[in-house]
Amino acid sequence: MFKRLLKLILPERKSAFLWGARQTGKSTYLANHFPEANWYDLLKSDLHFRLEKNPHLLREEVLAYTPDQLKHPIIIDEIQKIPMLLNEVHWLIEHTSAQFILCGSSARKLKRLGTNLLGGRALRYHFYPLTYKEIPQFDLLVALNNGLIPSHYLSSHIQLLLESYITDYLNYEIREEGLVRNLPDFSRFLDSVAFSNAQMVNYTNIARDCGVSAKTVENYYQILVDTLLGYFLPPYHKKIKRDIISKTPKFYLFDVGVANYLAKRTITELRGAPAGDAFEHYILMELIAYQGLYKKRFGLTYWRTKTGLEVDFILGEGEIAIEVKISRTVHKQELSGLIAFCEEHRPKKAIVVSQDAVPRLLAIDGQIEIHIFPWEHFLKMLWQGEII
Repeated sequence: MFKRLLKLILPERKSAFLWGARQTGKSTYLANHFPEANWYDLLKSDLHFRLEKNPHLLREEVLAYTPDQLKHPIIIDEIQKIPMLLNEVHWLIEHTSAQFILCGSSARKLKRLGTNLLGGRALRYHFYPLTYKEIPQFDLLVALNNGLIPSHYLSSHIQLLLESYITDYLNYEIREEGLVRNLPDFSRFLDSVAFSNAQMVNYTNIARDCGVSAKTVENYYQILVDTLLGYFLPPYHKKIKRDIISKTPKFYLFDVGVANYLAKRTITELRGAPAGDAFEHYILMELIAYQGLYKKRFGLTYWRTKTGLEVDFILGEGEIAIEVKISRTVHKQELSGLIAFCEEHRPKKAIVVSQDAVPRLLAIDGQIEIHIFPWEHFLKMLWQGEII
């Protein structure tokens, strides 16, 4: 079993939402950390039918709890399946000492229906796929191939599991929740997204590939974000000298294994363009998980000029620039984008994450210093709080 990093704290008279993509381990985490909790699992069809038909039964049942029962939180798993329960939860928070942990894989249905999201009365936590710090004897090639969903990482039947994951996502998140009208169109969109993963979003091109409107594609992307299957990475917007592309985000699926499966791609060795793309994707997922799990409030963007100079990730307001290279020995010639950003913005740290064997310091013209870190060295520093 993996020891997860999330610390879900419930201060007195506070409740919490726990959001995370399917199969990332939310329910297992809650069962381990709150073994005496009062549990409502809305995947159980009889319970789902009873509470969907009569949401007020939740209130009546909680009002009947003994003082000993109320010492423990009430967990409602898959809360998005019955949005009306949130009104009952709201009332119970206001009028009793009950504390709730509301767990789900999508807030889209709740937002779309204008559902009560408790108006600040509940803390928000996010669960992620596995991270480097959570995996003993971490294997980068396995991670890039299988992804970091716990049941996938060490599986010897990864293609079957990934196929099942996407099928379940389409059936349970998309069809059952009624998030799209045309499931085949959305399936084609998923395939197209995989091939443009980590690229700047072009709604028009993807719409043409899928045979739908650009507006529909834009809505489909938002569904992926709302169901926690992907992230937009916005561009860094501060302009000093060079013209930058200022309005076009990139999009990354939430797990590199899922991205590989949809793109029909297998990473057989840590070299070449496919491995480089997957490596960049993986490092971003570590940055996002670190940011979320440790409640860090730094900006996370990318930088690109109209002439094609680019830096993979900018942290904060330009304080830290990170370039990711699959190379075993990084050379100055590979770093034109990072050097250009340093010349223009003077970040506090310029970092290259690579397969170099040992850390190096690349000094350029006596004015720019670029730290080249082996990827494990970088990740250890990141999780120890030594990067940002």
